[in-house]
Amino acid sequence: MRYALLAPARDDFLGRLIAGLRGVLDLHGHEPTTADDPDLGLAIQVADPADPRPFRRQSRGTFVVTLMEGEPGANLLQRAYPYLVRTLSNLLIYVTDEDGRRTLHFITPELGHYQVAYETRNEGAFFEEVYERLRPLAQSRFVLDNVFEPDLPEALWEGNETTRALARAGRRLAALDLLPAPFPLEEYLSPRDLRHLKLLYGIGGLSYGNLSARHEGNTFWMSASGIDKSRMEVVGRDILLVKDYDPERQAMILSVPAGIEPRRVSVDAIEHWMIYREHPEVQAIIHVHAWMEGVPSTEANYPCGTYELATAVAELVRQAPDPAAAVIGLKNHGLTITGRSLDDIFERIEGRIQRQVPMS
Repeated sequence: MRYALLAPARDDFLGRLIAGLRGVLDLHGHEPTTADDPDLGLAIQVADPADPRPFRRQSRGTFVVTLMEGEPGANLLQRAYPYLVRTLSNLLIYVTDEDGRRTLHFITPELGHYQVAYETRNEGAFFEEVYERLRPLAQSRFVLDNVFEPDLPEALWEGNETTRALARAGRRLAALDLLPAPFPLEEYLSPRDLRHLKLLYGIGGLSYGNLSARHEGNTFWMSASGIDKSRMEVVGRDILLVKDYDPERQAMILSVPAGIEPRRVSVDAIEHWMIYREHPEVQAIIHVHAWMEGVPSTEANYPCGTYELATAVAELVRQAPDPAAAVIGLKNHGLTITGRSLDDIFERIEGRIQRQVPMS
């Protein structure tokens, strides 16, 4: 991976952070280059909160990291997230200082939020930890694009028993307090920023959790992105039929009703597609931002919607004693749970689920 540091030398904490990132990237064999390199893989810039400006990448394959100093306190994600969009970044490292304690907040477009505390006693170990957080993000391949094919049979336009079961399951998740309200993007982003979010990241809304159920063969119904999962009603808008994955376009193929403007499917569709394709006995999958003790977990902080996270989860499902009854932890993020039915999943998790996801 070639990288470029897009900030001049400076004598402050962000300057030390940039110098440390240069050192650890060089140590791991990454090649420094210039901003106009067509093969640029990673661009790191510093932004001023008073005037956040984007780095105009020449290729969608360039991963942009923005460093910014901000204020600690409540509602940090709501304050920081608009800067991620306004700088057109794949990752915002939002640095706070509270009583002399520096903390780096890693914020991703799909609301990933990880923290690393700065340790003056061992800067080498600190920058290694930052690199280990940054590397899987920067080297991941997102599967965010959707291809909508208006070929859903008319008999399914109003849904079927499977879509109604998904709607009931969404209400059940809400009753268990496992569905925080969707992040209100329109309250924090301008219409222009919202358009950037959709064009660059393939995201039109943000919410927590998703669920799916097998239809026929390897096709499956799945909740849409950015919606209230407790109120799924309309096929093509709230629930979509996933037909396949196109590796050349890195896109999910969806069958939708004719004449409807569809919403995008959940970013985790690639993960569910891998599991359904490999395990015919899996009939339903639920993903929640919660935890259970003693579950196997992915090792890296891959973002939601990446091929790498899907592959890691699918491998752990493959290793499970019963892939159709697996509970897989996604490090610092949540759980993916397979089942022979949606009811089967709820019977296995009720009374065992923890709403707080442990961070490490």
